Amino acid sequence: MNRLAGVTSPYLLQHAENPVDWWPWTSEAFEEARRRDVPVLLSVGYSACHWCHVMAHESFEDQATAELINEHFVAVKVDREERPDVDAVYMEAVQAATGQGGWPMTVFLTPDAEPFYFGTYFPPAPRHGMPSFGQILEGVRSAWADRRDEVGEVAGRIVADLAGRSLAGAMPADRRPPGPEELLGALMGLTREFDAVHGGFGGAPKFPPSMVLEFLLRHHARTGSEAALEMVQATGAAMARGGIYDQLGGGFARYAVDATWTVPHFEKMLYDNALLCRTYAHLWRSTGSDLARRIAVETADFMVRELRTEQGGFASALDADSDDGTGKHVEGAYYVWTPEQLRAVLGDEDAEFAATYFGVTEEGTFEEGASVLQLPDTEGLVDAERVASVKRRLLAARDERPRPGRDDKVVASWNGLAIAALAETGAYFDRPDLIQAATDAADLLVRVHMDWHARLHRTSRDGAPGANSGVLEDYANVAEGFLTLASVTGEGVWVEFAGFFLDTVLLQFTSEDGALYDTAADAEALIRRPQDPTDNATPSGWTAAAGALLSYAALTGSGLHRDAAERALGIVTALAGRAPRFIGWGLAVAEAALDGPREVAVVGAQGDPATVALHRAALLGTAPGAVVALGAPGADEVPLLRDRPLVDGQPAAYVCRHFTCERPTTDPEELTVRLGG
Repeated sequence: MNRLAGVTSPYLLQHAENPVDWWPWTSEAFEEARRRDVPVLLSVGYSACHWCHVMAHESFEDQATAELINEHFVAVKVDREERPDVDAVYMEAVQAATGQGGWPMTVFLTPDAEPFYFGTYFPPAPRHGMPSFGQILEGVRSAWADRRDEVGEVAGRIVADLAGRSLAGAMPADRRPPGPEELLGALMGLTREFDAVHGGFGGAPKFPPSMVLEFLLRHHARTGSEAALEMVQATGAAMARGGIYDQLGGGFARYAVDATWTVPHFEKMLYDNALLCRTYAHLWRSTGSDLARRIAVETADFMVRELRTEQGGFASALDADSDDGTGKHVEGAYYVWTPEQLRAVLGDEDAEFAATYFGVTEEGTFEEGASVLQLPDTEGLVDAERVASVKRRLLAARDERPRPGRDDKVVASWNGLAIAALAETGAYFDRPDLIQAATDAADLLVRVHMDWHARLHRTSRDGAPGANSGVLEDYANVAEGFLTLASVTGEGVWVEFAGFFLDTVLLQFTSEDGALYDTAADAEALIRRPQDPTDNATPSGWTAAAGALLSYAALTGSGLHRDAAERALGIVTALAGRAPRFIGWGLAVAEAALDGPREVAVVGAQGDPATVALHRAALLGTAPGAVVALGAPGADEVPLLRDRPLVDGQPAAYVCRHFTCERPTTDPEELTVRLGG
């Protein structure tokens, strides 16, 4: 019996009809392996993963392979997006053993969940020196049957090695956050790794460095460093003009397979687009760039149009693959164009124009003569109306193609990122619809994901919460989103909810020495309690929590939360010089801590034009990590607003650090100067 039919994960449901007798990750699965005295085959992936689909089609849908698995293993399927804790623990083992990782992740475990053999994708037949999946299964089956002691020894060594990987030695003894020297050292390290030709850092493949760009923007705001700003501008322009950005429908693909941002891996993830939307909005705030403004707004519109669910949350991802029109699922089929396809939609003359403008060639930049669309840096020198007409017609034609599949589960953490991005983008560009979309998503998280003990469910689907508890990044990013929403709307209830979640961070995720764990103290025990302060595709839970704690302390005056934030930033002090690319969000939070962060209380009647002008000036200030509280005279829902009267009967803004305030101002231009806008 396939046990996946009743789960909520779209990824697991994709395997519900496999001949493999899959189990979800449950204690019952391991009890079954113990009863049958067989190893566990753990397969970890996610819905938008191209090679997960390939391996599923080649192996898990194959009857002979399924019979081999069912006879000799208990097969467990995990959605890494639902169970990032399980994924993190075994990915650490895979990377330690092989030097690399990826998805699908294939791990063989003892019935005690101890890993002893690892891999990622395995082909159905031997290929390029790689054994077939069938050979792997036979080899593991044989080892389990004939060399059990050896298997146990290997598993024991791996578990002992994982247990010994402590971060205690990396934390500075005084737990101090980074100072100006460490942050300058991080800038120098990033400068050495910067690709001055194509933007970004390092070589192929290239991932959008959202968290690093936020650090560079904040560093520029604090120090005036032109080098920091130039790296953001160059990278932002290169990504926006490259094939990684959807030039017709907006939104970013997961990464580029090359160093030039040309050919993407076509899956579109909510978290990437939320982070990049906010980055481009902040780049516009710092520079006034028209390109940054357009990309921020288009990316926000993409999220609302393509990823918003009926319940008001945001779905996780769009697949890379789609039907190419022949019944065959092909990566990128929805997005790429051949010259012939352009002619069929646009006619000869406009097709020639479009091919030149978007860089579509007979040879193609993807495969089989198909090209992604790119944006030239001469866009202002061509007929804008003609470009707009061509884009409208191509987008309409593309909308008729079979669409990529959508993973419609709502992940709390990534919705928190989307709430922050949409709230700010809506405020900056006078888009109340985006602020409303952010508010609707926050309402869903409270109604569906939050229980009466202020604990979070990590996922939901169709308005029903999943069974999986939130991890650190869920609490941290939801708190960040709620605090941002409060700053934009002036609704203090979001600060209160953020406080509930951050109290849980302090009680359940924080050790006595200030370090943070990715899972709660009362969560399911795995072979290792995961703990990682470095960024991956999203800010690490550790540094995201530090940022939210810092902002909450700035709004409430809580010394407890401020101290926790500063202790958590100790790991950034240790890593800033040697791994700045992988601690970008921690560096950004450290910039805020070093600047204060500045606390801005805007007091005035709601809707009063003078209040609105001061509030806008406060939100557009570039002071690193500045927090904004908005309220009517006498409001005390947010402590920063207490005892802040009007000035001569006029709305006023108070700029403070650690609740010590400068002389209030009624002049938006003066406020802008104070906040670096």
